[in-house]
Amino acid sequence: MGPDWLVLIGVVIIVVGFLLKLDVIAVVIVAAIATALVSGLSFPEILELIGKAWTDNRAVSLFLLTLPMIALSERYGLKEQAIVLINRLQALTPGRFLTMYTVLRQLTGIFGIRISGMVQFVRPIVHPMTAAAAARQAEVSPANEEKIKAESALSENIGNFFGQNGFVAASGVLLIVGTLDSLGYPVSPEQIAFASLPMIGIAAVVAAIHFWLFDRKLRRGGPPKPPVPSDPAAPSSEGASHE
Repeated sequence: MGPDWLVLIGVVIIVVGFLLKLDVIAVVIVAAIATALVSGLSFPEILELIGKAWTDNRAVSLFLLTLPMIALSERYGLKEQAIVLINRLQALTPGRFLTMYTVLRQLTGIFGIRISGMVQFVRPIVHPMTAAAAARQAEVSPANEEKIKAESALSENIGNFFGQNGFVAASGVLLIVGTLDSLGYPVSPEQIAFASLPMIGIAAVVAAIHFWLFDRKLRRGGPPKPPVPSDPAAPSSEGASHE
């Protein structure tokens, strides 16, 4: 086996490690070190490369810092408070709430404000509020519970996907500008953002129609839920008549 083939030892280690179901991180690190050693690098040079790669790409791992915060917020009642808030808004259906969130997500995307994400916002806030709105108007079957999760994620995807194209410094806009320039069509980020506004509006209308239809499906999916008394601790009228 020549020296050119030896650098593929890392691929072999990864394949064997995955087949044996070994620890993924350990397998990848061993494969990287083995590949570097057979390529002629010394161990200090390998450590230097790993450190440089970590420093250059540390921004990618910043989202990990939000995970403990989300877990602590959920542990101390964030989900419960979201349900209490949605129960106070009697006229808010799941579809109306998801439509409002989609529009809000688009507006924040246009202004370049990063407020949300699947882990940071949809799971601890949007989904519990949608589920609470659905449970208030009808009994929710297990199948519909899964649909509510999917629709909550859909609202985030629609709002984020279309809304970010309205921000001139968004990565998607810059990618479009770079691609068109390379093909001989010079455009500015402002032109791309302005041209995206009609599609953002159309996406909001289509999402509103979709979530309206989702409301109708939920209402047909289960029997109406009996009204909940505003103050369960208050004595009933029947009990009061006996006194």
